[in-house]
Amino acid sequence: MLQITCPWCGEREGVEFHCHGEAHIARPENPAELSDAEWGDYVFFRKNLKGVHYERWTHDAGCGRWFNAVRDTVSDAFIATYKPTDPVPELPAEYREAGKK
Repeated sequence: MLQITCPWCGEREGVEFHCHGEAHIARPENPAELSDAEWGDYVFFRKNLKGVHYERWTHDAGCGRWFNAVRDTVSDAFIATYKPTDPVPELPAEYREAGKK
């Protein structure tokens, strides 16, 4: 069973959570000035990386709050979870090294 650690509630079963895609995507400052192609890129295109990925999650069956997670999409291992107001955590050495290859 997949276990995920909610920053507020602690470790819970994965069925209590829902992934909402890539984290740390900044909304354009002047969206009215974007071309249709630029707006389409912002709305629809994401990195979808193989390996370490920063994602937005909700604890739907628990506190209902949003949080961010660092997850390895190859192994499905959660490296870290953190509140949206917290700084991005530093990756453990084994994940930093894997990203350099």
